[in-house]
Amino acid sequence: MIRYSCDLCKRDLDPELDLRYVVKMEVYAAFDPMATEEADDDRDHLQEIQDILERLEDSQSDQIGDDVYQQLRFDLCTECRKKFVKNPLGREIVKVFGFSEN
Repeated sequence: MIRYSCDLCKRDLDPELDLRYVVKMEVYAAFDPMATEEADDDRDHLQEIQDILERLEDSQSDQIGDDVYQQLRFDLCTECRKKFVKNPLGREIVKVFGFSEN
């Protein structure tokens, strides 16, 4: 039997009784095409991409790949889903309202 738990509060989730939510995220490096237009266009861009991919394959560390692209998946219970949807980036509520510190 597969066991599920909420990735935020760690509560066990019974697949027959509890509603479970799945959150999927992709985090990837942004590419600004305007920045490359200023560069010299005599380069072989396909070769550069191939070189980068080969370096990623040859790399002993997965950190380079994680810096470029990550795919994440989380299971949430009903209460943690409500909290996540209200504040998906985990910002502090005080900062959102801009209260002073006095």
